[in-house]
Amino acid sequence: MNRLEAMQIFVRVAELSSFTQAADSLGLPKGSISSAIKQLENMLGARLLHRTTRKVQMTQDGLAFYERSKDLLADMEELQSMFHQGAAAVSGRLRVDMPSGVAKTMVIPQLPTFLDAHPKVVLEFSSTDRRVDIVREGFDCVLRVGPLNDSTLIARPLGHFRMTNCASPSYLERYGTPKSLDDLAHHRLIHYVQTLGAKSPGWEYVDTGADADGYRCMDMAGVITVNNAEAYQTTCLAGLGLIQAPEPGVRHLIEAGRLVEVLPQYRAQPMPVSLLYANRRHLPKRVQLFMGWIAQVMQPYLV
Repeated sequence: MNRLEAMQIFVRVAELSSFTQAADSLGLPKGSISSAIKQLENMLGARLLHRTTRKVQMTQDGLAFYERSKDLLADMEELQSMFHQGAAAVSGRLRVDMPSGVAKTMVIPQLPTFLDAHPKVVLEFSSTDRRVDIVREGFDCVLRVGPLNDSTLIARPLGHFRMTNCASPSYLERYGTPKSLDDLAHHRLIHYVQTLGAKSPGWEYVDTGADADGYRCMDMAGVITVNNAEAYQTTCLAGLGLIQAPEPGVRHLIEAGRLVEVLPQYRAQPMPVSLLYANRRHLPKRVQLFMGWIAQVMQPYLV
């Protein structure tokens, strides 16, 4: 095993804090992972990792070597591709993540275009409403909808999703169509939270009154709380309550008459859409190309 391969292995072990998980992610035997780390430590004359039965943690020397290794590996990747011409020359694994609703309705239908243009790229595509750990889980970039709190990551804002309020025809037939905020006292809201047990903000809206300060939340009753976008939409279609969802994700259901927009004057504030990636001096060409492509795909849906 050469030194660059050993460095790549060390970086994955450091990011995952686990020999076993690093072996799984790289498709290598665990013994090969251990041998590569020993090889590096013997070559450097320094201990890079503290190993216990439960945890693997970088030493101070390991932390310094980790930062330099990331830069060196990125430099080598750029050197290897600098003389290749054309999009087809871009190659390698690309691991991305985005919300399931965005993936299903906006991105996956157009993925063949990207993969046909870059046939040597191998895509690992995650779609979940869980906030993945970009560094620890080895993602090259992620698409996020909503406020950001990852201060150590680089954010590329793409725009905003306009929000809309919806209900199913069967729900409106049973409970009536709300015309004002006061009417919501007699209605049910399907609550959405990222983690079950967390408090739902209730009905969100922008108050445009002369004496208003903008964004507001109002408590609402509801019989169900969900933690993913697919369940949020499906429970609304089943007539279990009102939802406040990004307009691009429900537009086709409104046009088909399966959902009905209500209270358009009391929408939630638009949700920011961003691309996030780790703070690296050199971003691989395949990641740059994918982020540029995603920005173009998302543009028609954004305000």
